[in-house]
Amino acid sequence: MTIRDWEGVALIIGAGDIGKCISKYLTTVSPRLDVIDCGRNPSNKNGIFLDLEIDRSFTSFEYQISLLKKPLRLVINTSGFLYSNLVKPEKRLSHINRSNIIKNFSINAFAPILIARSIEKFIRPELPFSFASLSARVGSIGDNRLGGWYSYRASKAAQNQFLKTLSIEWRRKFPLSIVSILHPGTCDTKLSKPFQSAVPKNKLFTASASSEYLINIISMQKPSDSGKFIAWDSSIIPW
Repeated sequence: MTIRDWEGVALIIGAGDIGKCISKYLTTVSPRLDVIDCGRNPSNKNGIFLDLEIDRSFTSFEYQISLLKKPLRLVINTSGFLYSNLVKPEKRLSHINRSNIIKNFSINAFAPILIARSIEKFIRPELPFSFASLSARVGSIGDNRLGGWYSYRASKAAQNQFLKTLSIEWRRKFPLSIVSILHPGTCDTKLSKPFQSAVPKNKLFTASASSEYLINIISMQKPSDSGKFIAWDSSIIPW
């Protein structure tokens, strides 16, 4: 039985283009799941507010989950940070500063493991459960050939270590659980817009296409796959 047949609740965290497309696609392919958007601006009426950078928001998040009538079966974290008006990816060492590092780590590294801490109490060990979080190929230390983007690379590598470690603990606590670390490819979204010129056209995906790739990967996984760092095409990415 895959997630397409599961009955219960799916939480999609992050209201960006990929998050919205995942919610839409999941609603179509998994009709027995109640798909709930979570974030600072949830897009559906039954959405749950969650500010990933405020600790007390996680307390409220947990309370809202406790009110749900069906079991929690799937959580997908699509949140991510790369740049803002004030923060840009560092091309060289002289661009490094503490505030840039903290901002990247807050969303890309700290948030996924804090989400896991919040949802753990709602996982039923007798039911299959999947927790997936979006990482990035540039978070791979072994695949780093170009350098640059110090804080973004390091924060994604930190997320990978957090979730790999989580997969080992949950394998003992929840034998039917799966922790997935996923690279969605380069998508035509606001996040990647300033950096798309160097991306071949056949490697720039729509958010909709990427969402389908990711859900198909999650759907096919088994508990023995937990803790793997996987690209959109199902290939394994080196740590």
